[in-house]
Amino acid sequence: MQTVRLNMPAPLRGSHESLVHQNEMAEADGLERILDDADLEDRIAHGSLVSVPVTAALRINTDLPENRRFCRPWTAKFLTDLSRAHAARFAGGSLEVTSAVRTVEYQRRLRMINGNAAAADGDIASPHLTGGTIDIAKQGLSAREIGWVRAYLIPLEQEGKIDVEEEFRQSCFHISVYKSYTEPKPAIRSPLTATPMASASMIAAPGR
Repeated sequence: MQTVRLNMPAPLRGSHESLVHQNEMAEADGLERILDDADLEDRIAHGSLVSVPVTAALRINTDLPENRRFCRPWTAKFLTDLSRAHAARFAGGSLEVTSAVRTVEYQRRLRMINGNAAAADGDIASPHLTGGTIDIAKQGLSAREIGWVRAYLIPLEQEGKIDVEEEFRQSCFHISVYKSYTEPKPAIRSPLTATPMASASMIAAPGR
């Protein structure tokens, strides 16, 4: 019998440079770090943070506090798209969010008990502090599902819409989503000098 091997994409490992880039992108998107619970509640009240979109295809780890089950609107859209695509590919399957928004105050406390936690300040601060980043659990996913998630994320990272760091101690996909994820692609217009016949026959190339 012939053995069939899975075409498994390589792990999406993070780096110091990636963490710096995530902070640079957050700054470019005009995102400030959320200082404490009062600041968090204010941003929720004003709609700059929205609830993680829980559905049959997307759940939240029960250990995550209620007031940290929020993210940026474009991150929520990404989660909806990812979880729907996953559920369509793996019938009955679902993804789990293990971390979303954090505050500087919380991250500083976390650093005191977890030496592996990212900083709360500086150019390598945890991107969770802006609300644009979420963690998706790998635990409970099959090897085929993990390969599928990697393959789904790679093109989005190449397009500059997200950054991904696959963590192994916490066994999750750490994903920073940027505003450009929901920005419409610019319309493709025919050249002004094109003849009516040429204009009618032009076909826009599909976006990447």
